[in-house]
Amino acid sequence: MAAPRKSRSLLLVGLLIVLLAIASSIAVYFFLDARDGNESTDVVEEQPAEPPVPIFVTIQPFTVNLQSDYGDRLLYVGLSLRVNDDETSDFLTQHMPEVRSRLLMLLSGKSAEELIKPEGKIKLKQQILGLFDEPITTPQPTLAISDVLFSDFIVQ
Repeated sequence: MAAPRKSRSLLLVGLLIVLLAIASSIAVYFFLDARDGNESTDVVEEQPAEPPVPIFVTIQPFTVNLQSDYGDRLLYVGLSLRVNDDETSDFLTQHMPEVRSRLLMLLSGKSAEELIKPEGKIKLKQQILGLFDEPITTPQPTLAISDVLFSDFIVQ
């Protein structure tokens, strides 16, 4: 009689071990699945990052004589520079006389016929951005200027 009881208890212990292994496998599966589900909802619930507030350096309008074969021509222009950081804004504001001088030299070499065309204005924007490739002072911080925006542009 001792032999059937012993085999029965071994069978019962083996069955309990198998059931415990199955139960723990199911628990791990649901735990990992629930954790993956929470991560995906966290991503959905996150608010999109607000875009940075644009920083503009306004250059007061000024009038420039233009080159022309057809008589005296004038350009009245006001513009703003879009910059990426406060350091660039502060630097340009402190050195505004130098900035205006460079712009005056560039604009006075232009012809009215060139500036009337849309392509001429686009080219002028690129040339204005190129003005800041040459350092204003030594040493100079890296200037982060992303765009030139015309607020006034009149050719007479």
